[in-house]
Formats: sequence, structure tokens, C-alpha cells
Amino acid sequence: MSIIEQQATEHLTRYVSDFICSTTLSELPQDVVALGKKSILDGIGLALSGGASHLGALVRRHLGELQLGPGPATVIGTRIKVAPRFAAFANGVGIHADDYDDTQLAVATDRVYGLLTHPTAPALPAALAMGEAMDASGAQAMLAYHLGVEVECKIAEAINPRHYQTGFHSTATCGTFAAAAAAARLMGLDEEATARALSIAGSQSAGLRENFGTMTKPFHAGRSSESGVAAAQFASYGWTATDRILEAPRGFFSAAGGGYDSKAIAGRLGRPWTFAEPGVSIKPHPSGSLTHPGMTEMLRLIREHRIEARDVVRVRVGTNHNMPNALIHHRPRNELQAKFSMEFCMAILLLEGRAGLNEFTDAVVLRPDVQQMIEKVDFVVDQEAEDAGYHKMTTLIDIELAGGRKVRGSADFGKGSPAMPMTYDEVAGKFRENAEFARFPQARAQEVVAMVRELESLPKIATLMAALQA
Repeated sequence: MSIIEQQATEHLTRYVSDFICSTTLSELPQDVVALGKKSILDGIGLALSGGASHLGALVRRHLGELQLGPGPATVIGTRIKVAPRFAAFANGVGIHADDYDDTQLAVATDRVYGLLTHPTAPALPAALAMGEAMDASGAQAMLAYHLGVEVECKIAEAINPRHYQTGFHSTATCGTFAAAAAAARLMGLDEEATARALSIAGSQSAGLRENFGTMTKPFHAGRSSESGVAAAQFASYGWTATDRILEAPRGFFSAAGGGYDSKAIAGRLGRPWTFAEPGVSIKPHPSGSLTHPGMTEMLRLIREHRIEARDVVRVRVGTNHNMPNALIHHRPRNELQAKFSMEFCMAILLLEGRAGLNEFTDAVVLRPDVQQMIEKVDFVVDQEAEDAGYHKMTTLIDIELAGGRKVRGSADFGKGSPAMPMTYDEVAGKFRENAEFARFPQARAQEVVAMVRELESLPKIATLMAALQA
């Protein structure tokens, strides 16, 4: 261990707060900036479509019942402006509402892929809300977003896998630190105050995976973003907190995970940036990320072998044992359960050849032909996938067709992953589809695509937020 890593390990929270306070935009490699813009555009589009969902209506009801006065931060896709923490909550719920948001990849081979986070959902709403409130430039808001994502991802990588395996939702728990980091940077907090903000955030870190497949999963993302913003605000008031929340024996890593790998975070922030290595995946389908390799491969098999739904006798999908631990709904009865159902995702592709927002609805899930096809799909643990390592999402597909014909395929990652990335223009296409779903004007959608492409040149992030109002 180098001297820098040793010092970072001994004073880990201070090391993280120093990174947040001292890093400049010029230190971000251009490829990281470009990758971040794709996730920012993706996140904004998801806030639009998620805000148009039933969840969005309930969030707006909640904001109304709080009787909040006008504030400086925009709830995307509406004319509502509230205090930054509440805008962060609303937009965080929106981004994660359809489970259509980006996903962090693991570095270590013993790290469960599902352990890691949806990095943009907690980080971006905090950066946009506090950036708008602080009259920040596009460059300042973008840097704060990157700092939040980097802190979140390295914390998720470092904590023991037990954290996720026994029920914590890491987007919620680690995402609180992301939001605190982004808000603290935009508020100009010094290193000592930023350390306190992280500590206040750590005491609000929560979210349980038993709620996957319900409205409470996106609630986690919104609440983590809100909690991080509130943590930074309280730190700015002089609220006291420990300066050892991460590394202390009774701190976050120990309490929430039973320990951590210091080598995964000490001296590692920005070295390399997570966006560069191992990367962040952007989803082409609104379902749990663990379904995506199988969905990408199933679409390829359908097209290559001209598979017709009526000819399917049986489908076997094999993965490592951690994936069924998250994809828990084997016979889904609504759209939220379907997002965590490998069986539904395979069935809908076989029947429709696509799986977008219009396919993930209660009505489609309950269609007799969909339910019948789901019964033909077996989702099992496969030793070959198990041996491939938990940092991958190895998925093996065997299809038995009428007449005895058999088709087999496999994939480690899906479309949108660093191994098979979406271009900015492809992400812009997804953004426009989400905007259309939310009945957002397409002319303004094009303006947003252009602004995010040149975000570091935007004099005020408020210009972007104004374009995103209803």
C-alpha cells in the first residue's frame, strides 16, 4: 500500500471530502465528460417519463400536501418550483420510476453485479436542484454530478457484498453520499463541512431490497437524493457530526456491510474514474439491469433464427445465483413486478419483439398470451454462469421449438453496457421517446439534447431547467 493509500485509509472520510472540494473540471478526462453527458441526458429524459407516471402524480400530491412555498429548484416536466431538497426527491423518484436508468458495473470479480448502484438517480437530481438554487453554470453542475457519481460508485464497490445480499438497496444507501457530495460542492462547503455533510448523509442512508417490484424502490432513489441535499444544507448551518462516518468501527461500512475493501476506495477516487473503468451501462429497456444481457441475446436469437412465438415449446434461462436474488418475481401480476421478472422479459420479447415503456404496463402483463408464455420460461441457476464470476451477468438461453429444433445463446452484458455502448445519438433517441411518452414538446426536447451535448459551455444550468418545465 502506498503512503497516499495508507493515509486515505486511516482518514477515509477526510480523503473523500478533500476529493469533493479540490477536484476541478480540468481533471476530468474528455472521455469521462462525454460518457457523463449521455447519462445526464438519459436521466433527464427518465425524469420526464417517470414524472408522467402514476408515481409522479403521487409525488406531486405529496409536495402539495406539504404546502411548500415557491422555491428555486424545478420539478422536471412541471411548472412546480420548490426547495432544492424536494426537487431532488421528486426528480430522483422520476428517474428511477421505470427502472430504466443507468447502472454501475463492478470491478472486483467477487462483487455481486447487483450490489452496485444506479448512479445517476441520486446524484443528478441533487446536482440540478442545488445547481439551479446556487445559480451555477453548466460546467459547475456537471462537475458536481461527476463527483457525486464517483463517490457513490467507489463506496458501493468497497463495501462488503453482504450489504446487498442481505437486503440493503445500494442505490439508496450509497446514493445518499452521492447527493451530499454534489450538493456540498455546489454550496462551496470546505473540507471540514463536507466531511460533516457526508456524516449526516450516512446517518440517513437507508433502503431495503424487499421493496423491489413496488413503488418504494424508486422512492429510495428520491429519498437518498433529498437526504444528501438536506445533509449538505445542515452541514452549512454548522450542524455537528463525526468526521469518520465511513471508516469508523460504528460507521457506515461496518454497520451496513460488516466491513469493506479499503483498496477499492482509498486513493482510488478518480483513479480511474468509474465512468471510464469499469464503466456505466445505459438501459435500452425499462427493467432491472440483470435482465438486459438475456434480453439483448434473446432479441438477437429471435432475429437470427426467425423465431415465432407460436413455435416456442420451452425456454431455459440460466444465470449465477445472485441474479434470481434480485429478479424475484417469477409470475408477475403487474408492471412493477414485471421489471424484476426474467420470465416476463423473455416472454414479451418472444411475443412482441420489443420491450419498452408501452410493454411494461399492467394490462400487457396480465394479457392471457403473456401469462401463457411466462409459464414456458424456466429461470434457473446455472453452474457455467456461476463459474463466469459475479462481476458479470452471464446469461445462458436455451430455446426448444416445435419440431425438436433447439437454439442456444449466451451473453455477459447487454446493449448499452461499455462492452456494447449506446452512442450519444442513440441515447438522444431514447430521450425523445421518453419525452414523447410524457407528452413533452419535441421541439424543446431537441433543445435539451443540444444543451446537454455542450453542457460545459452553458452559462447557467437554470437555462436547461427552464427548458424542462411544462
